[in-house]
Amino acid sequence: MKIHEYQGKELLKQFGVPVPRGIPALSVDEAVAAAEKLGGPVWVVKAQIHAGGRGKGGGVKLARSLDDVRKLASEILGMQLVTHQTGPEGQKVRRLYIEDGADIQKEYYVSLVTDRATQKVAFIASSEGGMDIEEVAHSTPEKIITEYIDPLTGLSAEQATKIANAIGLPADSTAQAVDVFQKLYKCYMDTDASLVEINPLNRDSKGNIIALDAKFNFDSNALFRHPEIVAYRDLDEEDPAEIEASKFDLAYIQLDGNIGCLVNGAGLAMATMDTIKLFGGEPANFLDVGGGATAEKVTEAFKIMLANKSVKAILVNIFGGIMRCDVIAEGVIAACKAVNLNVPLVVRMKGTNEELGKKMLAESGLPIISADTMAEAATRVVAAVK
Repeated sequence: MKIHEYQGKELLKQFGVPVPRGIPALSVDEAVAAAEKLGGPVWVVKAQIHAGGRGKGGGVKLARSLDDVRKLASEILGMQLVTHQTGPEGQKVRRLYIEDGADIQKEYYVSLVTDRATQKVAFIASSEGGMDIEEVAHSTPEKIITEYIDPLTGLSAEQATKIANAIGLPADSTAQAVDVFQKLYKCYMDTDASLVEINPLNRDSKGNIIALDAKFNFDSNALFRHPEIVAYRDLDEEDPAEIEASKFDLAYIQLDGNIGCLVNGAGLAMATMDTIKLFGGEPANFLDVGGGATAEKVTEAFKIMLANKSVKAILVNIFGGIMRCDVIAEGVIAACKAVNLNVPLVVRMKGTNEELGKKMLAESGLPIISADTMAEAATRVVAAVK
C-alpha cells in the first residue's frame, strides 16, 4: 500500500523527523486558503499522486504570491500528470499540498528498504539528492552508498554517523543527521513500511536538516496492525479491478496481454504466465484465488477478468492440494453461467478430486477446452486466441 507525500510527512512528524509546514487541499479555493494560513512569502504547490518524478512532470511549482497559488493550483489540479513512474497514460491529480518554501542549500537522498538477500534493512544514501537521482544511480553509482542494519540491534549512532560522513554532510550537521536517521529507521520499523524514501533531504543555510519529500510503501500483510495507516488509503490512486479483487481476498494485478489467468497459488500463477509467454501468448493478469476458493470467489474472479475488454480467452490452471478440483469445477461452471462467458475457456486440473472435477466440467454442457499438462493448456489457449 502507498500513501501521499503529505500523509508520509504526518508520519515523519510523529516520529520527530523535521518537515516543512504544509496543508493538503482538494480544491483551488482550499489551496489559496492554505497559503493564507501558512503565510508567505513563498509557497510550493505540489500535486499529490502515488508516483515519483512529479517535479519533472510539472506537478511541483513555486508560487510567490496568492495569485500565483491560485493560478498554479488551477493548472495542476485535475491535470493528467505523466512521470517516469506513471507510464504514458499518466495519473489524474485530485489532491494538492501547499507547503512553505524551503531554504535549499544542499540536497541529499536517503531511503530505507528491506533487503531479503541479507535479511537486513538497507539504508541507502547519496550526496546527490533531487530530481536526477535516477541518473546518478545510472551514471555515477559510486555516489550511492548502502549500509545494512541488523533489525535485532537497530541503527546505532556509529552506523548513522558513518552514513552522514559517507555522503559528505558537514560536521555542524552530523549530530542532527544522526538523530534524523535513527528516527527515520524507527518510523520505518514501527509502521511496518517496506520503503521509506526522502528525496530530497535538505540541509539549509543554517545547517538544519529537513525532509522535503516523503515516499512510503507498506507491507500489506501487516496493515491489520495499523488501522491509522489503512485510513490513509486513497482508492482513486489504485486500479479499480484490483480494489474489487481485494474485497474478495483475491490477489489480482492487471497486465497488458489478452489471456486471462485464474490460478491457485502465487508460484503456480507466475509459472502459468511464463508458460503462456513461452508458447507465444501474453497474460492479461496475475490472479491467485488462494487455497480456499469458493464458487462465489471463482465467479467474482471471472467477472473481474472479463471486465478487462482486452481478454480474448481464459486459462484456469488448478493444482488440487488444499483446494479440491471439484470445488473449482463447481465455481467455474457457476461463473460461466453467471457471466454468460463468450470467450474460449481452457481448464487444466491436477490433484485432489481431479476426476470428479473433470467429470463435472464434461457434463456441464459448456464449451470448455480441457488440458492435462501446462504445455497443452498454454498451447490450446494461445490457439484459441489466434
